[in-house]
Amino acid sequence: MSDVVGGVASNQLRAFIERIERLEEEKKTIADDIKDVYGEAKAMGYDTKVLRKVVSIRKLDQNERMEQEAVLDTYLAALGMLPQDERIEDE
Repeated sequence: MSDVVGGVASNQLRAFIERIERLEEEKKTIADDIKDVYGEAKAMGYDTKVLRKVVSIRKLDQNERMEQEAVLDTYLAALGMLPQDERIEDE
């Protein structure tokens, strides 16, 4: 019996599928671990939404973070959501 069916190497395909399945299981385990850490933090009184935001911000480099903050400030100012002394002056 041939290892190639319809132009597909079945042993190689099976190896890829099995690797993906193992990685998916590892990913689920890691996701569960992360969920547990957030649960611990919440039990200690931390705001998990803010923690998630902090983790997200820490992934950005400084320039990208500053750019996003500037755009956010611009949008908030345009919507009148910043205190008067923080609003960007329109020149």
